[in-house]
Amino acid sequence: MEPIPNFEEIDFQKHLLVLQRRWLPAIGVFGVVVALASLFGFSLKPSYKAEGSVLIKTNRTPSLTGLGEGIGRLEPLAMTGDPLDTQAEIVVSVPVIEETIEALDLRDDQGKRIKIEDLTKNIKVKGAKGTEVLQISYSDKNAELAAKVVNKVMQAYIKNNIEANRADAVSARKFILQQLPATEAAVRRAELDLRKFKEGNRIISLQEEATASVNAIATLDDQISQAQTLLADANARLQKLQSQAKVDSQQAVTFAALSQTEGIQQVLTQLQEAQSQLAVARTRFQPGHPSIIDLEERVAALNRLLKERSNQVVGNNQQIPVGNLQTGQLRQKLLEDYARTEAERVGLVKQIMTLSEKRSSYKERANVLPKLEQTQRQLERKLKAAQTTYETLLTRLQEIQVAENQNIGNARVVSRALVPDKPAGQRKALMIGGGVVLGGILGIITAFSLDLIDRSIKTVKEAKELFKYPLLGIIPSISSSGKKNYSVKAIEQPIPRVIGRDIPLFPVGEAYQMLQANLKFLSSDKEIQTIVVTSSVSREGKSEVASNLAVAIAQVGRRVLLVDADMRHPVQHHVWNMTTGLGLSNVIVDHVSIERAIEQVMPNLYVLPSGVLPPNPLALLDSKRMAGLVTSFAEEFDFVIFDTPSLSGTADAAVLGKLADGILLVVRPGVIHSASAIAAKEFLAQSGQNVLGMVINGVNVKQEPNSNFYYTKAYLEHDLMLPNSVPDKVAPSKIKEER
Repeated sequence: MEPIPNFEEIDFQKHLLVLQRRWLPAIGVFGVVVALASLFGFSLKPSYKAEGSVLIKTNRTPSLTGLGEGIGRLEPLAMTGDPLDTQAEIVVSVPVIEETIEALDLRDDQGKRIKIEDLTKNIKVKGAKGTEVLQISYSDKNAELAAKVVNKVMQAYIKNNIEANRADAVSARKFILQQLPATEAAVRRAELDLRKFKEGNRIISLQEEATASVNAIATLDDQISQAQTLLADANARLQKLQSQAKVDSQQAVTFAALSQTEGIQQVLTQLQEAQSQLAVARTRFQPGHPSIIDLEERVAALNRLLKERSNQVVGNNQQIPVGNLQTGQLRQKLLEDYARTEAERVGLVKQIMTLSEKRSSYKERANVLPKLEQTQRQLERKLKAAQTTYETLLTRLQEIQVAENQNIGNARVVSRALVPDKPAGQRKALMIGGGVVLGGILGIITAFSLDLIDRSIKTVKEAKELFKYPLLGIIPSISSSGKKNYSVKAIEQPIPRVIGRDIPLFPVGEAYQMLQANLKFLSSDKEIQTIVVTSSVSREGKSEVASNLAVAIAQVGRRVLLVDADMRHPVQHHVWNMTTGLGLSNVIVDHVSIERAIEQVMPNLYVLPSGVLPPNPLALLDSKRMAGLVTSFAEEFDFVIFDTPSLSGTADAAVLGKLADGILLVVRPGVIHSASAIAAKEFLAQSGQNVLGMVINGVNVKQEPNSNFYYTKAYLEHDLMLPNSVPDKVAPSKIKEER
């Protein structure tokens, strides 16, 4: 699992580097601000500070509780508020300050009455930590006046506090007197509403009524259950009697009623006798015999009479066979039982219906009771609230009348202000301290503002992110050398220094050795032999890099040719103390032999100066003669380095870059701007150059956010100076012998 980067630390280092780069203007701004603040502080006239203290306490004098005591109680409005803060604001309020100004007749230097804001800004009020004490102080040139102002402010504040408490009591009394009639009317309305509700719903005690309803419903449930049991028994008996008598319930009642009617039974008896006589006569006589006819007429007459009497009892709509009227004692008993059981069943059904209706009535009332109880409770609460409010107002009225006559406030003087005998010296220290803080802030702002305005590349990281070329070497910036930079009047730039001769071998020499090693192993297919050293703009140290890279390669035993191809502003002949009589331009134009123009400056290192400056250097470099020379140089030497002009405004480096194996780009932080860097990168890309990589020159390690370099800071602090290891010039004739 990869570690999570610490972004806060990176940002801190970045900001620290900005301060390191811009320390001089930051220190300048800081010094100016501190100096001005010090001058202003020492120019202030002596001031005297008087102090007094007031204890803030709650008024607990009233013996009664409630609103009377609440008038003198200090409570914060918000949960996080502090009563002392509120009282501190009251101390410097307009009424207190106005009374102080009028009482002391305070005036300014012109004799005019001092303004409230002018006095307020010199009065300081703060609460003592962990106590209920307010500390009041005032500074003035007059010591006695300072003490008088503090004492008068405390006196006016206490007076204002007492009057405020009394005014609160008066306001509360007037409010209560206004509310009493309305509150009394609200009590009466609540009582009337409760009485009407009870009368309209026939309520005496809802709790007792609810209990009685529950008991009545339970009793009715028992009675209904018993009646249903009896009804089931009657239905069973009725079904059995019906099967025995073979009649339905209506017929059984009818037959029972007919059998018990005396007139019907007499006619029925006579009918039965006539029918018996008719049957005997038919056995004795032939049909049509007068006796049979007489008996038949008698039977018919009795039947008609029986029918008439039956119709009188049961109605004309029912046809009752005569056989059913002929009931014996057993059948008559069955019919009577049947009729009695039917009457019992009908009675039980009616009883169940009656009980069910009563139960429904009780149930309906029981269901309404909770709502009635809720309404009653609401009315009772409303009545109780109105009564409580009314009683509370009456009680508070008495308490407020007591509080209204009190002359005790919430504050008392703990310590009166004494006349100070020494001036306050904190103003000078405060001004100087404020100047230090402000100067530091402005200095930091100045450093960051200048850094934002400066668009130059400042660090190795920025150069890598912008160019995105392989980083082949980092050359540290070092000033401790036996031979300082020197310059020639004919050129505008300082002469490059050589390691081992002008600058110490460590750490710069190690950096160039690392650079030549990286170049050696840069390509695995073809060994790099000819390179062009250039930069985006001038003053990035390309000539110095070319010179020292040649020295580093020569020190490892390889024969190196350093060609000064900058025929616009040549400098290599100054580095090696050579003349410009013969050089590259002469070799190209005049076809001078290479042996005459090249000089050996140290073992394995040969230098070809620029020669006479031509009017058109690009034409010479972009010629077949130059292409042939590059090939010849590669055959004669192990490594060839071309020092060319910068890419800004010239195409010399691009032309030579096509002839050589590649270009080595020199970048110097603090010199090149992002716009120039982008332009140079685009030019190299459009011209199809083979950029081998880049060398970061003149790196200040202390201004880099990390230490990812090929050397350590210990090397930078090493001030070892090597003796001059550069030999005297070798005669040109000796070159042939070495070849």
